[in-house]
Amino acid sequence: MPETAQPRTQAASAPPVKDLYSFDPAEVQEPPRDFRSILKRIGPGMILSASIVGSGELIATTTLGAEVGYICLWVIVLSCLIKPAIQAEIGRYSISTGETGLAGFNQVPGPRIGVNWVVWGWAAMITMTRFQIGAMFGGVSQVLNALFPAVPVPVWVVALLAVTLLLLLGGGYERIEHLATIKVALFTMLTFFCALLLMLNPQDFKWSDIASGFTFELPKGGLTTAVAVFGITGVGASELFMYPYWCVEKGYARYAGKRDGSPAWRQRAFGWINVMNVDILASMIIYTIATIAFYLLGAGILHSRGLVPQANDMIPVLSNMYTQTLGSWSLPIFYAGAIATLYGTIFAATAAESRVAADMCRLLGKFEKTDYAARIRYRRIFVWILTCAAAAIFLIVRSPVNMVKAGGVAQAVMLPVIALGVLYLRYKHLPREIRPSNWQTVGLWVACLTTIGAVCYSLVLPLLTH
Repeated sequence: MPETAQPRTQAASAPPVKDLYSFDPAEVQEPPRDFRSILKRIGPGMILSASIVGSGELIATTTLGAEVGYICLWVIVLSCLIKPAIQAEIGRYSISTGETGLAGFNQVPGPRIGVNWVVWGWAAMITMTRFQIGAMFGGVSQVLNALFPAVPVPVWVVALLAVTLLLLLGGGYERIEHLATIKVALFTMLTFFCALLLMLNPQDFKWSDIASGFTFELPKGGLTTAVAVFGITGVGASELFMYPYWCVEKGYARYAGKRDGSPAWRQRAFGWINVMNVDILASMIIYTIATIAFYLLGAGILHSRGLVPQANDMIPVLSNMYTQTLGSWSLPIFYAGAIATLYGTIFAATAAESRVAADMCRLLGKFEKTDYAARIRYRRIFVWILTCAAAAIFLIVRSPVNMVKAGGVAQAVMLPVIALGVLYLRYKHLPREIRPSNWQTVGLWVACLTTIGAVCYSLVLPLLTH
């Protein structure tokens, strides 16, 4: 009897939660080699795209276009194309060492209070980006209020908060990846189609306008917006911190296995880094197309008509991008797309930020690295804190456009810190046998120096002109 009861007890017990942040020799896998097989293993970039194609594009990018016209198109393109080199280096570090991104940055020299100044800088930035996420709560609620006027905006904010908590507290990586992929596909292609229609309308678009967008000038009136847009379009500072966590949870580091210095490990690590590079490239193509499309619609439709999104009229003004290109019948489509775009970013960004926040608690000594249950517990606590704080901020401030700018400027300020931190990790802590090629190193330096120079110039210029 005792011998038959024991298996019954084991079968009835719940299986242990899999620790996604530790190495297991049984999980080591050879990386895919052909392009089709590699495409089947991408995913972190889709989550990142869901986070990127949100308030930065729908609100900040179109607002910049509405304010200054085509003159800042170069800022958009530079922002999208330059930062993936930094993103790839952070991912390379996580795959080759098995460490999280925040743990890597915590090794940067400088002042420390429990953790170092870079980690505290991330915490300060995330505090400011609650304004940005709050703006998205407000944007979605404004759309829903336009569809169902009987339900006021604050009630929609509370309802969205409840849905977000339900989704994030009840699912892991796979759910987030699937929902993010659907969200990215839904709105990006439609916005791209609207931009194509804009280009066929000579009243709102001329190729000379595109040329004027690459004169490398910065507008006086829209400088704050331009800085914010550089901070949050493309891979923003918050996404640069997020990406290695999705690479870890996807399994790239676990599949490569724990570093043992062997040729087999080196080959596997390079193989999974190659998969990551394809993932980064695929997501960059998606969000670059989407971001340029949003900017062209803002510059071509809104700027030419003197329409600039403000607080309570943000959604009605932005809807002109669709109704002026597709016709009035497209308004419901815009509403659906705006909901998908903004809410998808709430979902994807909060999922990532709660993971990074939990990891910060680990670095502060709140739990051990091997205590995965504690990691999940802290992650759930921060889901509550981050979502409730963002919703509350919107209910108090009620100005989505300015809230997005506040979060964007905070991210822009953090970009030079990230660039310097990545260079430090590249030369001091990245395993020698897994270091990138010379041309990749040159690309990293160009990206870091350009990012540092662009942000510092944008922030110092107003002081020099006064």
